[in-house]
Amino acid sequence: MIDHDRLFKELLSTFFLEFVELFLPDVLSYLERDSLVFLDKELFTDVTSGERHEADLVVKAQFRGQASFFLIHVESQAQHQAAFSQRMFRYFARLYNKYSLPVYPVVIFSYDSPQREEPRSHWVEFPNKVVLQFNYEVIQLNRLSWRDFVRQSNPVASALMAKMNVAPEERPRVKLECLRLLATLRLDPARMQLISGFVDTYLRLSTEEEQRFRVELDRIEPEEQEGVMQIVTSWLEEGLQQGLQQGLQQGLQQGLQQGLQQGLQQGLREGELALILRLLTRQVGTVSSELEVKIRKLSLSQLEDLGEALLDFSDPAELVAWLENCR
Repeated sequence: MIDHDRLFKELLSTFFLEFVELFLPDVLSYLERDSLVFLDKELFTDVTSGERHEADLVVKAQFRGQASFFLIHVESQAQHQAAFSQRMFRYFARLYNKYSLPVYPVVIFSYDSPQREEPRSHWVEFPNKVVLQFNYEVIQLNRLSWRDFVRQSNPVASALMAKMNVAPEERPRVKLECLRLLATLRLDPARMQLISGFVDTYLRLSTEEEQRFRVELDRIEPEEQEGVMQIVTSWLEEGLQQGLQQGLQQGLQQGLQQGLQQGLQQGLREGELALILRLLTRQVGTVSSELEVKIRKLSLSQLEDLGEALLDFSDPAELVAWLENCR
């Protein structure tokens, strides 16, 4: 299961100003950038259902050029919920009552469906009077086009494009665009890993989609290819480490040396296989699904031999000939 709350909270707390710049530019114009303070988590009890909820993100900020402050409350909602506007109002009332500060409420709807427009206000009215009109900012990702954000030099755009309105056939292209944008931002490794992990979580590609991803990758400029490849290579290295760790854990659980060796061999083989497929793509172009199936059947020692031989390949025919001789 994907921990949506944790992923979005990590992203927004790390890149909060960038989030405000991207989606709340008017707020950025009157916000003192150096004044942000992330408040402790707020717990809310729903008296009607008895459930307890935790506010995702509450930030205290200062009005630019003034001695007064206000709160920005950002709520991330991964599932459609009836009467959500009422819940947002209860959060607002609790925060306003506790801190006696103006509250700017924002909600990010990150689910894939439904795509109908979500309400932006909560009303209480009578035939002769409107008693309450509570408004809040809505960012509904499934109604946003990723194409509108692909040129935004913003790390939050790089991440959230993965959750916008993406047609199934566009998934490889969108993943590439997310990584291409990320590569241009020149972030430190920890922040780059946070965003690339976010993208990979929400755009985990199938084998067929990986093939199309490689085709799209070959079409972009060499300099951009290099930046994307560095990110993808870091995934491969991380996958190899995870494979080794899983192998170690499996061996320890079995309590037998044989189990440990098999786990290590499996981890090494998967890492070797992923790296060889990537290198082959760069040496001879896109590897057909038929050839990939044959490569996946090779033993670890055969994969090691292929890793040395492929450096001399210049076209797919040489790969085919090597596999024939490998039999």
